[in-house]
Parts: sequence; C-alpha cells; structure tokens
Amino acid sequence: MPPRKRSSGTGSSRRGASSPEHTEKDSDFVTLCKELFVTNTVCNRAWAIWTSAAISAEKINNSNRPLWGVCVFISAVDLEEISFTFTQLLKAVGLRLKQFCDLVRKLDENVDTISSEVNSTVMKLEKKYDVSLALYQRFGKRQELLRSSWIMFLLAKGSALQMEDDLVISFQILLCVLEFCTKRCPSTLLQPLYKSAVSATAQSPPTRTSRRNKAKPRPPEMDVQLLETLCKESDCSMDEVKNVYQSSFCAFLDSLSLSGSQEFPAVETLSKKYDELYHKNKDFDARLFLDDDETLCPVKEEATKVEMMPKKNQSGEENVLVPPQTPIRAAMNSIQQLRGGLTSASDQPSGNLIVYFKNCTVDPSEEITKRVGQLGQIFCQKFAEAVGQRCEGLGKTRFTLGVQLHYKVMESMLKSEEKRLSVQNFSKLLNNATFHTSLLASALEVVLATYVGGSLKNGGSESPETDLCFPWILDVFQLHAFDFYKVIESFIKAEPTLKHDMIEHLGRCEHQIMESIAWKADSPLFELLRQSREEGPGEQAEPPATLNQPLQHNHTAADLYLSPLRPSRQLPAAAAPPAAPPAAAAAEVDPPAMPLSQPPAPGTKQHRSNSLSLFYKKLYRMAYLRLKMLFSHLLNSHTELEPIIWTLLQHTLQNEYELMKDRHLDQLMMSAMYAICKVKNVDLRFKTIVTAYKELPNTNQETFKRVLIREGQYDSIIVFYNLVFMQKLKTNILQYSSPRPPPLSPIPHIPRSPYKYPSSPLRVPGGNVYISPLKSNRLTQAAMTPRSRFLVSIGESFGTSDKFQKINQMVSSTDWSLKRRLDGDATPKPLKKLRFDVDGQDEADGRCVFSVLFYIFNMSSTRSRMQEQKLKEEAEKDNPEP
Repeated sequence: MPPRKRSSGTGSSRRGASSPEHTEKDSDFVTLCKELFVTNTVCNRAWAIWTSAAISAEKINNSNRPLWGVCVFISAVDLEEISFTFTQLLKAVGLRLKQFCDLVRKLDENVDTISSEVNSTVMKLEKKYDVSLALYQRFGKRQELLRSSWIMFLLAKGSALQMEDDLVISFQILLCVLEFCTKRCPSTLLQPLYKSAVSATAQSPPTRTSRRNKAKPRPPEMDVQLLETLCKESDCSMDEVKNVYQSSFCAFLDSLSLSGSQEFPAVETLSKKYDELYHKNKDFDARLFLDDDETLCPVKEEATKVEMMPKKNQSGEENVLVPPQTPIRAAMNSIQQLRGGLTSASDQPSGNLIVYFKNCTVDPSEEITKRVGQLGQIFCQKFAEAVGQRCEGLGKTRFTLGVQLHYKVMESMLKSEEKRLSVQNFSKLLNNATFHTSLLASALEVVLATYVGGSLKNGGSESPETDLCFPWILDVFQLHAFDFYKVIESFIKAEPTLKHDMIEHLGRCEHQIMESIAWKADSPLFELLRQSREEGPGEQAEPPATLNQPLQHNHTAADLYLSPLRPSRQLPAAAAPPAAPPAAAAAEVDPPAMPLSQPPAPGTKQHRSNSLSLFYKKLYRMAYLRLKMLFSHLLNSHTELEPIIWTLLQHTLQNEYELMKDRHLDQLMMSAMYAICKVKNVDLRFKTIVTAYKELPNTNQETFKRVLIREGQYDSIIVFYNLVFMQKLKTNILQYSSPRPPPLSPIPHIPRSPYKYPSSPLRVPGGNVYISPLKSNRLTQAAMTPRSRFLVSIGESFGTSDKFQKINQMVSSTDWSLKRRLDGDATPKPLKKLRFDVDGQDEADGRCVFSVLFYIFNMSSTRSRMQEQKLKEEAEKDNPEP
C-alpha cells in the first residue's frame, strides 16, 4: 500500500506553484513541483537545469514530465531539501525505478549536471533495489506469500543494517524471518520439507497460561532443525545465520515485543512501523513488491538473463537442467568455495610455519600473534561501524576466514622462497610488520570481495559506494596503498585455488593503486622517487629505454618488501663483474636477490629498490593502454600524434611526478592529449575528450569534475589544465611545435596479464579464434555438453589423432620451438622474434599461433582438394568424352 503524500510543512513549499516568480516556467512543471511539495529554491534550480538540458533532451512517452522529475530530484539532492520519497517521485512522473536511474545518467551525458552527491544517491538507491528485488524473488519462491513476513523482513533489515545493500547479510536476516514465520504457520500450509523440519515444540499452539503471562516473555527460541533446513537448501552457512539470529534478530524481536510470542504480528502494526522507516529514508517503498507495483518492476530489456546450465552426469544419461544461477545462489556458491578451500586451514600458524619462525635469527611468533589480535579488534570494530553495530560477530567470522587464508598463503610463499634462494632463515621478512599487515589485508580483501562481490553490480562494475569495497581495508589498517601493492602479485601466485573473479578483483585493486591511491600526499612512493632522483639521471624510476622490453614477473613479495638493493656500477677493484647478458635482454635482467638474512656485500653502494622499478614498469604499460584506448575513440585520423602524446605523458610521469600528488593518472592523460592537439593545430575540445572518456571502462565522473588545483581547492579538469598542467609543462609542450622536437619515448611492450590462468585460451590476433591447451581428462561422448561436443567436432575430420596430439602439445608447451617437430624433424629449430616466457605472461607475437592455424587449415585445404579431385575423376569416369 503506497503511503500518503506528506507536506514538508513549510510555507514556501505550499506557495511554490502560485508564486509570481514561477510565471516564466511551464505550468505543468510548476504543477509537478507542487505535487512534490518542493521549495521555491528547489523549483528554480530544477528549472535552470531543465533549461540547459532542453536543447539536447528528448521527450519520454511524448512528455517532458519524466525529465522534469529528474531535474527536481537533482536539485533537491544537491540542495539537501528533499520533501518527497523516491516512490512518490516515481509515481508522479510515471517511471520505473531503473528507468529513472538510467534517465539521470542520460541527462548527465548531455549536460554534465550530476554532482557526486546525486551520483552517490542514485547508485545507493539502485543497489538497494537490486538487492531487494533479488531477495523478494527468492522470498516468493520459498513459500506462500505472507504480507506480514515480507514487511517484518524489511523492518528487521532496516533495524539491523546500516548497509542495506549487503545481499548476503540481508539474505541471512530473511532466513531468520522465515524461521520465525514458518514455525508459526499451520502445518497444512507448509511443504513436506518444512513440515518435517519444524519441531513439535515450535508448532504447539500457545496455551492460556502463556497468553496471560505476557509480562514475562520468554526469550525467543530458535528452531535449530528448521533453521538448518533453510540454510542447507540455500547453501548458506548455518554458523553465520545463527550468529545473525542471536546478535541481531533477537534484538529486533525484543524491540517489537515479539520475544516468546507464538502468534503472527499484525500486518497493520508492522506496516505502520515500516512507514516511519520509509519516510525517514525517503527511498522506495519495498512493500510495493507485494502488489507488483509498476515502479518496482524490472524493465524487460534489463531483466537479469540467466542461462539454464546443463548438469554434468557420469551415467551417460541425457543432460538435465538445474535451477538458474540467481544472484543469491551465485553469492552462496562463491562463499562455499572460499570456505571449502580453507577447510583444512587454521587461524593459528601451522607446524610448517612454526618451523620457519624458529629458524629465524629473531623468532617472530609472538609479534605475529600479537599483531593479528590487535588488527582483529580494529577490523571487527570498523566492520560493525560500516555494516551495523549488531554485526560485530559477523565481522569476527570474516576476519577468522581472512586469518586462515593469510597463514595459508604465507606458508606457500615461504616454501617458494626456500626453493628459490635455498635458505631457511627469513628473519628480515618475517619480522617486517608492513609485510604481515599487507598480507593479512590482501587475504581479508579476498574474503570481503567474495561476500560483497556476490551482491548485484551496477553497470557491470562494483559500486564505489559500497562501504566495504576496496580501499576500505587500507583505511582500516592505516596501510599505505604502495605497501599493499607489493604483495598482490605474489599473493595470487601463492594461492592456486583463487577463483578467476578474485584474481581479476585483485588485478583491479592493483590498477586503482597505480592510477590514484598510491599517489596520495602521504604515500612513501614520493620519498622513493625523491631518493631515486638524488642518485642522478642514470638512476631513474624506470629508464625509457626499457619500455619496449617484455615485462618480467619474476619478482616476489620478499624482493619488494625488503627492497633488495642493486649493486653500484662502481665495483671494488678486486671484484670481477659478472658476465654480461645478451644485448637484447640486458636492460630487463635484474641482479639476483640476495639471501634475505644477509646484508649487502661490503663495498657496494645502495641504489633504488626493485619495488619502485616494477611499479613504474606496470604504471607505464597501464598508462599507455588507457591512452591508446582513448586515442582510438578520438584521433584515429591523426595516428602520428599517438607517440607524441605518449612521450609527453611519459615525461610527466617520470620527471614531473609531483603533478600526480592527490590526483589521478587519467587527469594527466587527458591533459597531455589536449596539449599536443593544441600545439599541432588539431581541433579537439576538452568536452569532446571528456565525452569519449566516459565511454572507457572503470571511469568515474569525479576524475574530470573534481581535480585538485591547489591545497583544499578543487575544480574541473579544464581549470586544472589551465592553472596547473599548462603552467608546469608549458616549455616542454611548446617544443613539440618546433622544427626539432624532443625525441619520442619508446612504446611500452604490452604483456599478457600475469593474473590469467596458465591454461587460458590464446586469442589469435585480429579475430575471434582461440586455441586452448589439451585437457588431460578427455570427456566421454556421453558426458559432453552440447558446447564441448561442438568444440571437439570442429577439426575431427582433419587427420589422425596423433597429429592433433602434436598440435595440442605445441599449443600447451612452453617450448614453442616444438612447432618445428610437426614435420617429423626430431631436432627443434629456433623461432625468430618469439617472446613467450615460461609462465605464459608475455604475449606471443602471433606468428606461432598463426602457424598452428595455417597447419590446420592447410590440412583441411589439402583434404578438400583431394576430395574435389576424386569427385572430378569419378565424374569423368561416369561421363567419358565422346
């Protein structure tokens, strides 16, 4: 039942529609403002927004009313004078919630009107709606709809959670509500599964004595058997739901005086309580799901599309369909996989770790245990502040999972280091507090992302408004992003059970760090850069000459946290330099890391750390990729400008890195593009650049709307360009218009991501053709899915199985010279200009892949010609010439 419209009670709101100052406005617009009880100030600003948008805006359903509603919404949020609920606004303009959110974004594309406050409000509303819709759909499938049960859930969620867009905790609260309501339902309404699960005590009707004894309500009794049945059917952790029940749901029942009651609460009472909550939040009325209200119905073309996946079976029977992968089931599956991978792990150091600790010069055991305990207290406190004060127990559960993963990865790292360095004394590393804090933070980020990542996503990317999303964990532990970055790559390599989406998530975290978070004013990155500059021009963060060399991913966390120091070029007189590597690889080869328990050799000078060098290598490659992507949107007809723009950007990052302080990489990228176009007399406006920039993945409007100008002052990127970027780089920029411009920086070699699975298919450049390594466990014909049967059947007529084994051996092998063995030659011949390292981290130049396809297609072509020749001969035999 939709709530009654309420006036804000202000005189200006009541007089808004008839005020003389509104005579220049459209009468229907004024009427809409009157219906929504907005003030004159909101009305005037909304009309100003509409006036600027009207030129490019299009009518919706032959009416301007929907766009007017968007303008009123933007104005009210910015001025913090919201006199209406979101549902009232949707009904006034005749839009569904998703349609309204899309219209807000569309208006922003036309006139750049959305502030960060409006954007945040829209994203939170949309996220909360997505979660509520998923939960309601699940609720409707579980039992006969009971109005009081749904409203009771909405109240419980609003009471327990500050973060109502958390899908997992909200679903756990829903299970608590279902337990409460199911055991009070008449048995005739229950399905057999739940009828048998409800204990006899829970189903017994209230006695006259219990009804009279309302002054002393008994504590709520959890039906463990029923709750366990609900959790099992939903693949949900029983321990976590019990925690929610005891810490949050019981307190909610007490607040409504429902503890010990065996009767359903009255719908009117619950609805009245929810009405207060709904008007306080001024968001959408989730009770309207019960009425199939149009404002909350998903837009058809945006409805979640889930595929019915064929269930694998080993019996040879026909494939059967399993339920679709709903958002809730996907979240529960991810959590189950995470917990399953930690079944044998402990939240205490294992026996192997204890041995490593004992082998240290200084035993770190006590400090490690003490640190984990202190960080645990901080984490649980901050978790409760972000999610809800009664959710501290859930924070402890998630922290325990993080500690288990932390110790598991630590042991794997140390085993790898022992094998690499042939030492067992890791005293320096294991007594490094920053290393341990970063490793624990990485483990907790995986846990948090597994839980929060199960929630629905807006536009295919994680909402930055979700409180627990990265970099939340850095703020909790007061950890510098640059220190956290050092452990990411080693963490991924050390934990082979990480799901692919978690690997991608950690990769995105690394990108966020490189593009902005590591450049905060208090970052240790600036001190490293200062030290690097003091060592002279020969010791740059990353020499440009190495940019076109492949990026090696052979650094470990031990290298980066201890900052192994490179020996000086000035060697002692008695020391002989090692043999020089081949010229082509000399710039890319780092000296071997020294044993972690030994100091630098006497007589050597300490130089820049590997951590800074590797950071800049990755930064340059990421910067070039983003520049190339933006360039392709804007300047394809001026290809000669790309290397020039890149040279300016690379120069800025290397020599004017102070411009990155508290700023974003993309701000410098867009400024560099605009600057070169200006000096080269290419007509490209900043608005055009910004419009194209919005189309790039993982971008945020704050990047170009709110740029640091000077301390405490922010403005648009155009102001930044004129007052900061241009002033700092004016001399360098003007050089590109002279007859003798500066030399161009090399184009970075773009490697294959180190975070891909080794068995990932290789993409043939220029097409949608992929070649996958042969899997050892070949499926039987009966066990094949339609998709796998199709993939196998592509080349089955090309030849005998041994030829395909050779092809697969060639594709799967790290030794690409096996290509030459296909012709029967036992001696492999070297390949020219092939760059594909042992770990599959650098992209091949494409020749080898094309050679495989050429071999396959050549066999196909030869077979076709043979068949054609045979048919021709048969035809001539049947029809001989006269």
